[in-house]
Parts: sequence; structure tokens; C-alpha cells
Amino acid sequence: MERICRLLNDALTPYQAALGALDAGGNRQLTLYDQHGALILRRTVCARQLLEQQLLVDLVDGLHRDLQIVEGRLQPCVIAALQHRQQPQGTFA
Repeated sequence: MERICRLLNDALTPYQAALGALDAGGNRQLTLYDQHGALILRRTVCARQLLEQQLLVDLVDGLHRDLQIVEGRLQPCVIAALQHRQQPQGTFA
């Protein structure tokens, strides 16, 4: 897990990531701190997200999005609009 934590720290600079111990369900708490040590974001992640490369990439992408929201650089309604626009439109007969 130390390697995964280093990867997360590299990907999320300037934030520092800390992974908690495994809980009974096989999940870990992922906590992000700013450069002053203040808690910025906390998320429960499953072990699989940390072990499979594509799921780890998706996790980091989601964390970047969440950090932009926390920082006030992205509004949740913008995300919803973008997701709606990307959904394939069904065809009706």
C-alpha cells in the first residue's frame, strides 16, 4: 500500500494522501490534506480500486473533480450537465 500511497501523492500534488487500515468490508479511508495539514477530502475506497490500474485511474480522476469542487473551480451542476450531454441518446421508434 505504500507504493499506492506514493502514486496517489504524486498524482494529487500539492495534496497529501493517507490511506487508513482495512475495515471489515475490505475498504479503506482515503484522506487528502492540503499543504498546511488541513483535511480537504475523505472518501471510502474499496481495495479493488487501489489494486486495478484502470480503477485507480478512475479514482484519481474522480478525486481531481472533487478537489476542483472543493476549491470552487467547478460547480456540481456543471458536472451533471456534462454527464447528461455525454449519455447516448436513445432512439424511439
